[in-house]
Amino acid sequence: MGRITLDKVRKAFGEVEVIPPLDLTIEDGEFVVFVGPSGCGKSTLLRLIAGLEDVTDGQIRIDGQDATRVPPAKRGLAMVFQSYALYPHMSVRKNIAFPLKMAGLPQAEQDKRVTNAASVLNLTDYLERRPGQLSGGQRQRVAIGRAIVREPAAFLFDEPLSNLDAALRVGMRLEISELHKRLETTMIYVTHDQVEAMTMADKIVVLRAGNIEQVGSPLELYKEPRNLFVAGFIGSPKMNLLDGDEAARRNAATIGVRPEHIVPSATEGPWQGTVGVSEHLGSDTFFHVHLDGRKEPITVRAGGEVDMHHGDRIFLTPDESRIHRFDAEGLRIP
Repeated sequence: MGRITLDKVRKAFGEVEVIPPLDLTIEDGEFVVFVGPSGCGKSTLLRLIAGLEDVTDGQIRIDGQDATRVPPAKRGLAMVFQSYALYPHMSVRKNIAFPLKMAGLPQAEQDKRVTNAASVLNLTDYLERRPGQLSGGQRQRVAIGRAIVREPAAFLFDEPLSNLDAALRVGMRLEISELHKRLETTMIYVTHDQVEAMTMADKIVVLRAGNIEQVGSPLELYKEPRNLFVAGFIGSPKMNLLDGDEAARRNAATIGVRPEHIVPSATEGPWQGTVGVSEHLGSDTFFHVHLDGRKEPITVRAGGEVDMHHGDRIFLTPDESRIHRFDAEGLRIP
């Protein structure tokens, strides 16, 4: 079991409040991602759950039991950090087994758990190597293996892929998602990368300045962002946000339209502008278009074979059914 409940949890460092009182429930077996810009409080919130930071006010419950003042080692949680924190002089086998050795488990049980974890993470052939003989992705798998053998109620990941290059990040992203499907254990994952959030999460928690801006599935946040902050943060490339004319506004202070919901044309469309920088990615091309009468360019997503170049005149037609409207307070108008 791994149901985690935060009830009016608050964190302050002296007079500085970094996490205003918040409520959140993470169901057993969910993959929940905390996402937001640097300094939004996502890692602090994870450390509060882990017990690595003391709660100023409020209560944390794990499977219904009050864990607010329970030491980290007794919460039944396993944390995987950004740094691998492996012992360089120990083999992979000994690194994975280390928490079991500290817990005093019999050698036979240690060997069984290490073997199972190595099999799940494709590390069986590397058990006698040392960390210095492994790639970054393999070292991260060893760190995850060390968490798996503890058989925790939940895994806590604190930006575990940020030290990897782009290709390894994609591979490890898939491996962690597959691991979640196999283990069916609660996972809480912290990242500033909204692509990781969108591709991995069952549920995303969007944070800003310690406040929860919105909680929902990736598609819920994509289709119905609660406010301008979520609209501009979720989605890659991000949503275009514009001041519309009166007809387009319909009592909205701001309208938003995603790059993939705008159709470009060389001949006709209600919006007109000039093509700026183009990013050709093979299957897709992203045009940065300077609309007539507007300062900031907007991004348009088109097919990879659309033949338009810097300086060309371009006509754009937004999908009316996909236009988002926000009021003067920045809240989405249904």
